[in-house]
Amino acid sequence: MPSLLHEITTPFKKATFGMGCFWACDALFGAQPGVLRTRVGYSGGTTLDPQYRKIGDHTEVIEIDYDPKVVSYEDLLKLFWSNHEYGLTNVIKRQYMSLILYHDDDQKRIAEISLKKEAHKHNTKLTTEIRPAGAFYPAENYHQKYRLQEHAWLCEELGLTPELLQTSHVAARLNGYLVGVGKLEDFEKDIAKLALTDKIASFVRAQLIENEGGSLYC
Repeated sequence: MPSLLHEITTPFKKATFGMGCFWACDALFGAQPGVLRTRVGYSGGTTLDPQYRKIGDHTEVIEIDYDPKVVSYEDLLKLFWSNHEYGLTNVIKRQYMSLILYHDDDQKRIAEISLKKEAHKHNTKLTTEIRPAGAFYPAENYHQKYRLQEHAWLCEELGLTPELLQTSHVAARLNGYLVGVGKLEDFEKDIAKLALTDKIASFVRAQLIENEGGSLYC
């Protein structure tokens, strides 16, 4: 069985985005080079202990741990701007709003510059809000790595626990590859790095090829 408990000692930074349904974000970012871990949840509001059916004034977001030596914050923002489920100009309910929660002054500066560039590109005012990151509340277990959890046998063979669905690098990568996100050559390199069995590697490879270019959204 692959070892999912190995420590990732690489220094990392956090990024937090709201882009619509967080299932899609989890898959999109999880398979990107330099992304170490992902988890989905609720943030941006003031309500205590938000839940999916009682989200209060929070937004569905993804929290990303990334290696800045491999992928930059600017790179993550490019994915953010290009992959909204509901677009950037539509006024929708707060649960699915376009939101950037910055973790330091540098992220704030970069995000504000990128917002101005995107608004100029679209030649209109965007609905995206930029605010400091506050409390993050992990979503319920069934939301974490949702696409991966659709393959129950795979989760069982990987030995995934509810905790590992949020902390495992392996889970993050496979959750993206299974729905066609990422490059085949990157997956081939990951097979040994992630200690995948031949059975798992063959299945994920077939899914990656079949689903490449398909829709991520709900």
